[in-house]
Formats: sequence, structure tokens, C-alpha cells
Amino acid sequence: MAGVNKTVDESIGRAASEDSLDDVIGRKPGQLASTDDSLNRVIIRMLQEDGRTPFKAIAAALNVSEGTIRNRFNRMKEAGHLRVVALADPAAINYRADAMLGIKVGPDHTPERVAKRLGRHSAVVYMLWVSGRYDLLAEVVFDTRRAFLDFLKEHCYGRDDIADIEVMTGLEMYKNQFLLKRDFD
Repeated sequence: MAGVNKTVDESIGRAASEDSLDDVIGRKPGQLASTDDSLNRVIIRMLQEDGRTPFKAIAAALNVSEGTIRNRFNRMKEAGHLRVVALADPAAINYRADAMLGIKVGPDHTPERVAKRLGRHSAVVYMLWVSGRYDLLAEVVFDTRRAFLDFLKEHCYGRDDIADIEVMTGLEMYKNQFLLKRDFD
């Protein structure tokens, strides 16, 4: 958490100056779950650094009560703004086959429907609707090369909803960052 301390210290000052007691008291319950709220942004940033940080430690760092952190966390979670998950680093697990798939959606089909169909498979770990050359960009990981090839044959090739697909297999991992990329400031 050392790397986040400076950011937290700066954010605490902003959070305190941006959120007067009158503002906090006058908020509707849904607003307390908002990721636009300055206190919630700092809580999220701290949990991104270490998702196992106890509420007590977050509360102490932010100079608020543990109950405030617990309530904010629960409201963000219930609103669907926050999920607690364990992320495995594919490089550490050493999958036998992983690739990015550039997908052009077929005529009379939508990226959303293709994404939902492919996204049902646990091997699909990332799916993004993109602009440019492809309609969808997907990342897939498999324990075996055979499972990867079977997935391509069964779910990608010869399907009406996929006009074209480019399979880009990874050669070497240079960076893999699992933290959210959004900068809240």
C-alpha cells in the first residue's frame, strides 16, 4: 500500500474539502454507492492496491469510521459498481494456449449478441466492443492447445454471426496489469 499512500493522502484532503457534512447528510442512499463520490474513489483505489485490506485499516487511513467504509463498500457492491474477485495472472499459471481474437461480426448480427454467446465460455476472460478493424476483441486462455483448437472450431469458424476472425497468439508477455485502468481524478 506504500505506493497508494501519497495518492490517499492527497485524496483525503480533496475528499474532506469536497464533501462537507451538510453535503453528506443531504445525500440520497444511491449517491453513497456512486463511483463519482470522492470517498468511494479513494476506497476503490486502496482496494485495487490490495483487495484484502481490512475495513479497519482503510478507515484509519481515511480518518473515518470502520462502519462508514463497510457501508460504502456494501452499497457499491449491491449497486453493481464493485465486485470482489480473485484474479489469476495467466503468466504465472502458465497456460498452454492463450490468444487475442479480433472478430468481425457477420451481417445481420450485433457485437453484443456475439459477445454474449462467446462470453458464456469460461475460457473467454476478456471481451470488448471496439472501433476500427474489428468489432470485438476477445482474450482466451486454455490449459491445452487441443482445447484452444476445439474452441475455435466449435464456436468461431463456420458461424454465421462471425464474418472473420484473426487469431493472435501471445509470444511473450511484457506487461499484464489487472488493476482498473480508469483514473478517477
